Amino acid sequence: MVRLAALLALAPIQAEAGCRLALLLALDISSSVDPGEDALQRAGLAAALKSSEVQAAILSVPDRPVALAVYEWSGRYQQRVVVPWRLLESPSAILGAAEAIAGSRRSYAAFPTAMGFGLAFGARLFDSAPDCTERTLDMSGDGINNDGFGPELAYASFPFGDITVNGLAIGGGSPNDAEVFDFYRDRVIRGPGAFVETARDFSDFERAIRRKLMREVAARVYGGTSLLPRDGG
Repeated sequence: MVRLAALLALAPIQAEAGCRLALLLALDISSSVDPGEDALQRAGLAAALKSSEVQAAILSVPDRPVALAVYEWSGRYQQRVVVPWRLLESPSAILGAAEAIAGSRRSYAAFPTAMGFGLAFGARLFDSAPDCTERTLDMSGDGINNDGFGPELAYASFPFGDITVNGLAIGGGSPNDAEVFDFYRDRVIRGPGAFVETARDFSDFERAIRRKLMREVAARVYGGTSLLPRDGG
């Protein structure tokens, strides 16, 4: 039964024609993130999804739903799906995703920041995503890559062709926060209109992820001009 559940979690879900965005959120659980900061990250993301403005943005095009999945990442082989792909077609669906995130617990706590491996894991998760018009990976973290290969090799070696990667750089985990912010800007984000959002520290995560989600799920006119065109990052 456990094996069957795992296979079902990775199987593609059937999306309505016109699914507009497959959004994959990656949460940093490396050793620089202490238990309190991890709790702030999960609670902040859940609160952002529950907020009225984010829900309104997600549901702004009823016939073009957003699909969401969440995973956590740290070391070379320490990645785990927190929320498998699901369509956010209603307030109850969004609430269900938020509650799953809020109730989740990290799988690892003592591993470094192997961002290339974390990105590669995300690229493979898109194989089981619904067939949406756009695909975006949201990479959050409080440090730079310090184990294994980096983002550049991940992008060259894994199927990122049509995947936009945005970043949420979190301060407070490094003596030099500017180094983290610059790393995300210069080496992590990729694709047209990709951008970096910043949080002062994990206590600022909820504000930053809410702002980021609003920008990512904003309604667009597909097959025509954008309602809210993406800014450069």
